[in-house]
Amino acid sequence: MTSSFETASEAILEQEIETLPVAPSPPPKSIIREYFEQGLMTVVMALFLMTFIAQAVQVPTGSMQNNIHIGDHLFVNKFVFGRPTRFLKWVLPAREIRRSDIIVFKFPHDPKINYVKRVIGLPGDKVWIRGTRVYVNDQELPEQRVTVRLMGPDYSAHPELAVESPPTGARYRVYYDDREHATDSEDASSTTYGMREPVIVPPDAYFALGDNRDNSLDSRYWGFIPRDNIIGRALYVYWSFNPNDPEYQGPQNPLLRFLKQSDWRRTGTAIR
Repeated sequence: MTSSFETASEAILEQEIETLPVAPSPPPKSIIREYFEQGLMTVVMALFLMTFIAQAVQVPTGSMQNNIHIGDHLFVNKFVFGRPTRFLKWVLPAREIRRSDIIVFKFPHDPKINYVKRVIGLPGDKVWIRGTRVYVNDQELPEQRVTVRLMGPDYSAHPELAVESPPTGARYRVYYDDREHATDSEDASSTTYGMREPVIVPPDAYFALGDNRDNSLDSRYWGFIPRDNIIGRALYVYWSFNPNDPEYQGPQNPLLRFLKQSDWRRTGTAIR
């Protein structure tokens, strides 16, 4: 009796299922629409990345040679100096700006221009430059000095003539022209690359120098960098191409010139 009832119930259920309307399947997407949606998503992700996390910048001048070459294209971490967040601190860790960080910032006198320099003085620091010696809070900053021959504004890098032994604690190199530099005399503070007297870095501001100390317009000349002007920290070189390098003697065909004149050895170089 039970088996007959179950069989009848199953037959009725199957009949009801067969009579249910079938939802029409959506029309297939055209190839153009698929490419458009993928392209739109790529643009949105790129804008998000450039707005909040990273940015690409080009270095057009030699103020950071030879650590950064003319024509280097850099990736900049825009998040590292932001405020820490509870949910992203393990994925995108943030921290305070440190001495010796290479930063990208908006030029205080023209925010439309991006500059790249090295942080020397933090808020409250006392900074004094005498010749090739940099003093922060009355202590000489450990820097490895390299003598170069300045070749001109279009050369990607300058030939190195002499490299001093790095002092204890030195984390980077600085470069000076191959001319006589005063170091310990009173005249050292009045040179074009020195400072006549020490300065105190104000709150929420920073003192920055170019690594190419004889060829850099920096805080010695135009003052301090407001905290709000700092975009982020330079990370690494993703491409290096200097179209005006006088040393280039290769083909002038645009494609061949792109391939041969690009300094692919610089790709992936970390900025320190």
